[in-house]
Amino acid sequence: MIKKFLHYVEIRTKITSTFTFVMAIAFLKYQGQEINWNLTLLFFTAMFLFDLTTTAINNYIDSKGNEQILLRNEQILLRNKQILPGNKQILPFERKTALIIIYILLGSSIILGLTLAYFTDIVILITGGICFLCGIFYTYGPVPISRQPLGEVMSGAFYGILIPFIIFYINTPKGTYITLNLNLSTISFTLQVVPILTLLLFAVIPFCTTANIMLANNICDLEKDITVRRHTLPYYIGKKALTLFALLYYGTYAAVVIMVIFKILSPVCLLSLLTLFAVQRNINKFFNKQEKSTTFILAIKNFIIIMGSNALLILISIFI
Repeated sequence: MIKKFLHYVEIRTKITSTFTFVMAIAFLKYQGQEINWNLTLLFFTAMFLFDLTTTAINNYIDSKGNEQILLRNEQILLRNKQILPGNKQILPFERKTALIIIYILLGSSIILGLTLAYFTDIVILITGGICFLCGIFYTYGPVPISRQPLGEVMSGAFYGILIPFIIFYINTPKGTYITLNLNLSTISFTLQVVPILTLLLFAVIPFCTTANIMLANNICDLEKDITVRRHTLPYYIGKKALTLFALLYYGTYAAVVIMVIFKILSPVCLLSLLTLFAVQRNINKFFNKQEKSTTFILAIKNFIIIMGSNALLILISIFI
């Protein structure tokens, strides 16, 4: 049962949220900020459960009708596989059970999210609400985000910007980033420019690496997606998608250099530039062949290389 559940929520894909979380915590510690572990672990649990929820929803919707496919002969099954978008899989549970799991995961993450908002303020409530809406409507709804040329931006923003923002916000003094006051007569909103710019520079790394996982997936699935009228970003920009794929990786290295120049990060973090050789090798391989079964994994490898090296070097910087 546990193995089926882990397969259903694709536990191996949760590196995006986990790496971003670790990197954000390391950055706060490097900045000398005390960590409120109670709030931070509460957020991590809510975030992780909701990450599982979005994957479960995606698999539940994508697998719709696949049970009937199994009842057909092998020839029909093989033909239908050619027109299904992405890597369609039969659910490891009955659909009723799969739906109950989604409700449990979603309900648990919502309760934990509301608890976090209760112990913080309305900014976390609004930000968390945005995260939930984006995650649910990524696959669900009449026009899912995943079927539009917005998937890369939304996934990058969710993992690259919103997760670090919430971690930074709950661990810094009130007003460090945003101040929002609401009452019956007025709404006042204050944005601290320098901290927000620092956040955005930091977010470039998880934003670009996460977006590239989605971009690589959509490039590999382009022909299948067109067949089922799923018009993702590569459909609109064509071969330029490969150029964008490379540029997003280069952007992460530019962000590191800029942060070191402005003393946001330690010069030690410049050692991450050495990973460019391995990343470039993977870029070249992906340029030569865009295939889900063989080269999509290169986007995952580049994510681990870039995020892992930066997180490690920021942690090392704490002790230097």
